Amino acid sequence: MSTLLIINAKALVGIRPTDVTRIRGTSMGELPMIANGWLAIENGLIKDFGPMETLDRTGRDGVPVIDATGRFVLPGWCDPHTHTVFAAPRDGEFVDRIKGLTYQEIAARGGGILNSAAKLRGMSEDELFIQAKARLEVMMAQGTVAVEIKSGYGLTVESELMMLRVAKRLKKESAPCMKATRS
Repeated sequence: MSTLLIINAKALVGIRPTDVTRIRGTSMGELPMIANGWLAIENGLIKDFGPMETLDRTGRDGVPVIDATGRFVLPGWCDPHTHTVFAAPRDGEFVDRIKGLTYQEIAARGGGILNSAAKLRGMSEDELFIQAKARLEVMMAQGTVAVEIKSGYGLTVESELMMLRVAKRLKKESAPCMKATRS
C-alpha cells in the first residue's frame, strides 16, 4: 500500500462534504477551505483530511510526509475541452477579433481555420506529437490532471486521423487521464 501524508497546509482548498455531488447557482461562487490542514493519501486516493488539530498519527510511523507550511493544497484541474493537437497558435487572430476584425477579414489576411488546416497538413505526425506533448506537459505542470483532447480542425479525413493518432500517443505516453474525441 502506497501512502503519503501532507501536513501543515496553509489551506486545503475545495473541500466539500462527501454527500455534495453537484454544485449549482450561487454555490459555484463559494470556495470552501480548511485552514492549517492535513491530507492522507493511500494508493493514489484521498483517504482522510482535516484541520491539523484533528490529525491522529497513530499507525503512521514511516509514512512519507510532505510539510506544506505556507502552501495551499488544491485539487487537480480537469479540462473537458482542449485542442492540444494543432500545428500553429492563432493568438494573433484572437487579437484581431478583439480589434473588431471579422472572421472573413482574418481569412482574407491569410488566417483562419483554412490556414490552420494547411499548416497541419504540412507537418509530420512526429512534429505534431512533439509540439502537442510540450503543450500537455505545460498543462500538467500547472495542475491539470485530466483532459479531453478534441480534433476537428484538420478538415480532411487524413488530417483528422493524424490528430487522433497523436492524441492516442499522448494518452499512452503522458500522465493525465485523457480522452480523445472528434469535435
